[in-house]
Amino acid sequence: MDLIEEHRAAEGTQRVYRHRSEVLDCEMKVAVFLPPAPEGARLPVIYWLSGLTCTEQNFITKAGAQRYAAEHGVVLVAPDTSPRGEGVADDPAYDLGQGAGFYLNATEAPWAAHYRMHDYVVHELPALIEAELPVSDRRSIMGHSMGGHGAIVLALRNPGRYRAVSAFSPIVTPSQVPWGRKAFTAYLGADEAAWAEWDALALLAGAAERLPIVIEQGGGDEFLGPQLRPEDFVAEAERLGHPVALHLRPGYDHSYYFIASFIGAEIARHAMVLKG
Repeated sequence: MDLIEEHRAAEGTQRVYRHRSEVLDCEMKVAVFLPPAPEGARLPVIYWLSGLTCTEQNFITKAGAQRYAAEHGVVLVAPDTSPRGEGVADDPAYDLGQGAGFYLNATEAPWAAHYRMHDYVVHELPALIEAELPVSDRRSIMGHSMGGHGAIVLALRNPGRYRAVSAFSPIVTPSQVPWGRKAFTAYLGADEAAWAEWDALALLAGAAERLPIVIEQGGGDEFLGPQLRPEDFVAEAERLGHPVALHLRPGYDHSYYFIASFIGAEIARHAMVLKG
């Protein structure tokens, strides 16, 4: 990985790297915060997945997460939200194409050539991070909106890989809401049976691991009813006996002001699990 940006933050270092992704067949950027640590220490890592329209920059500039990561001695890794560059399929709309990878492996043309964000986040990126930086294989995952969807789906699809999972304002029933239906139709085709492999609610029934799921949701979120519908996910989880906690925060919206207000508590929870 090539270091292209570096800043002192919270007594640690906020970096951005560029690297070639074989999985996505393009160049990618990834943000990494390294907290202060003893020489030779290999630290646990939290992966953050951002939402629609975001890059690797949104979380590191808006969430204020570095001071909490420094306090608890965890590394933060925030990849971009999709493949990028010339030759990578795109769409003029904000909710499809570049900036809207949905953390799945596309099967339909023209998307299948590059849009394999599941394999990138789960396999290729951690292999790079663990080979080149002072981190361990003790991982957890969290995200926001489309990235909240990604965090839950990746955790459910890969039992044993993550030790904790959190989602801020997640799209938990993508097969049933406009954002998800549009993306799934494009990336996966019209056969809705294939969508279940990438739908958090649908994956609950076959989950091989009962990893507790924490959902942080703003009560004033303008997308709560039409796009997010966490109550449907919670009802299904409770029916199946899958541990889930929904924290409904009155008055908070879908923005990074909401994330910044509660990211500290979630980093603390993840750190406790990662170090336990």
